[in-house]
Amino acid sequence: MTYIAKPRLHHPTLQPNKVGYTRRDYEGKVSTLCAGCGHDSISAAIVQACWELDVEPHKVAKLSGIGCSSKTPDYFLGASHGFNTVHGRMPSVLTGANLANRELLYLGVSGDGDSASIGLGQFAHAMRRGVRMVYIVENNGVYGLTKGQFSATADRGSKSKKGVLNPDSPVDLIGMALQLGASYVARGFSGDKAQLVPLIKGAIRHGGAAFLDVISPCVAFNNHAGSTRSYDYVREHNESVNRIDFIDLAPEVLAAPEPGQTIDLRQADGSVMRLRKLHADYEATDRIAAMNHVQAHQARGEVVTGLIYVDPRAADLHAALNTPRQALNKMNEPELCPGAATLAKINASLR
Repeated sequence: MTYIAKPRLHHPTLQPNKVGYTRRDYEGKVSTLCAGCGHDSISAAIVQACWELDVEPHKVAKLSGIGCSSKTPDYFLGASHGFNTVHGRMPSVLTGANLANRELLYLGVSGDGDSASIGLGQFAHAMRRGVRMVYIVENNGVYGLTKGQFSATADRGSKSKKGVLNPDSPVDLIGMALQLGASYVARGFSGDKAQLVPLIKGAIRHGGAAFLDVISPCVAFNNHAGSTRSYDYVREHNESVNRIDFIDLAPEVLAAPEPGQTIDLRQADGSVMRLRKLHADYEATDRIAAMNHVQAHQARGEVVTGLIYVDPRAADLHAALNTPRQALNKMNEPELCPGAATLAKINASLR
């Protein structure tokens, strides 16, 4: 396969962010996906979010599994750490890396086959353990690399490109993430960048397990009439519960909002997430209400997008295990291997 290299030179008028990088510095190789693939739009949204948040690329670790979606980390943050795992095993590899070096920002990119089929158990345990990560599933409802069979997330009754109806019930990753304890749960649409970029920014700033299910139509096998993962279907059935914005750490002057129209949630790094309610009766900090809302709209054939649930007081796996603040990969042997006497004491405490 031939790769087209992007030129190293940047236009002199490109604006740098606070850490000195232009948006081009967050890009990767030229995509080899199909023209119009929703996955490329997600890559562009990740690039935009990282540039706006002044993320230093060398402080990011991006991990993926197998599938069209798992190719995409090659197309963004080319100066970051990267690891392409075997099929469905991204969450456990990411968990190990996170425990060894908590100082990196972890982006886990997967697909509906990679996470909802062979990797379903891996996905479940990453969510329930509260691994601090941004877990993005690029969800198109088909196995694009093997010519368009229904994936585990395909809706019952959705029609394939050949006209076959899907007889199986779908795996609802949003519902599972909510039930298993994820503390930031959102759904986006690759065709709505204005919504997707803030959702990714919110996930990056969150202090726990952040899960994003992004509807990403497959233009080759799942973008036709009768598909519930096509661009037209999602645009016609999109039910957005809110819009989110980020407020910089610096003080700013704002006009007084209408009562009940906004909610400010302070994040782990001190930044503020502002929710703008589109549904007056929707409460994004109520896990049970969020589950009921998603299920009710799903039964009507509607796709709920936006920030579905957030716990502003979320803790991560390091807090649960009481690990030291210093990254394990920076410790010396005496700190990591305290000796036989200490090991004997630990073993005795477990008897």
